[in-house]
Amino acid sequence: MLSIKNVTKRYDGHTAVDDLSLVVEPGGIYGLLGPNGAGKTTTIRMIMNIIQPDEGSIDIFDAPLSEKTKEKIGYLPEERGMYRKMKVLDHLVFLGEIKGIDRSTAVMRANEWLDRVELGDWRDKEVEALSKGMQQKIQFISTVLHDPQLVILDEPFSGLDPINTQILKDIIITMKNEGRTVILSTHLMDQVEKLCERICLINKGRKVLEGKLSELKLKFSKNVVSMRFSGDKKILEGYPDVEKISEFGNDLSINLKDGADPNRILSFAIEKGQVERYEIGEISLHDIFIIKVKEKGGELDEEDV
Repeated sequence: MLSIKNVTKRYDGHTAVDDLSLVVEPGGIYGLLGPNGAGKTTTIRMIMNIIQPDEGSIDIFDAPLSEKTKEKIGYLPEERGMYRKMKVLDHLVFLGEIKGIDRSTAVMRANEWLDRVELGDWRDKEVEALSKGMQQKIQFISTVLHDPQLVILDEPFSGLDPINTQILKDIIITMKNEGRTVILSTHLMDQVEKLCERICLINKGRKVLEGKLSELKLKFSKNVVSMRFSGDKKILEGYPDVEKISEFGNDLSINLKDGADPNRILSFAIEKGQVERYEIGEISLHDIFIIKVKEKGGELDEEDV
């Protein structure tokens, strides 16, 4: 479906994408992940031929992007743009016609999609009357209205509340089940863990890790336990079998030393506080990313990951 080979892009001495190669097979949801500024959006803009790579090649449907292949792609950019004075239905129909859909089909599909995302009552309102989250859903409809085979979504959950985020997630999963290919670009790794089968992690323009998510988690989950713990976490940090603790509120991801018995740390934690949840062998994608970046001697902006 998509092949990127040794692609590099530079801006005024800054390398935004550095010798990136990846392959996206047909079908399923592929996650392009990394912190803000990692090079995700630059990569997508090169895929869409908005900007040209300085080095390397990009093929979609086994060929360089052309006007014909563009008709098979739905692209939701990170930076949104809408005709604010147009009515919602007119806006969608207009964009559908640009994609080659006849007017009657565009009207039918737009109405169906508006009802599906719970915006049917807003079809005759001007776009500027909609909230940011509503406009985001309209942008999403315009991305998929022409029934594309490949859907590229750059930070699609930005500006959405949890309910509307779930609506979009359900639609993305349905598209996958229908045999479409979805490329999801985001810095929200917890979202990706629930959606993607395959991922590519990038940092500072370079690929850190790529592969099937389940296999990657299995590989990195050795000597890892997850725990929801109410108590003094510093006591756990001082336990002899503990190598590292990553903290997310009361949720802890604990890396144990080689040969450590995970049941011993559980017994110790129960003595020192309250354990509400405990799992053996489950590491977060966030922690995998940090491990790989540090292995390569890279630096991280912790607020972005």
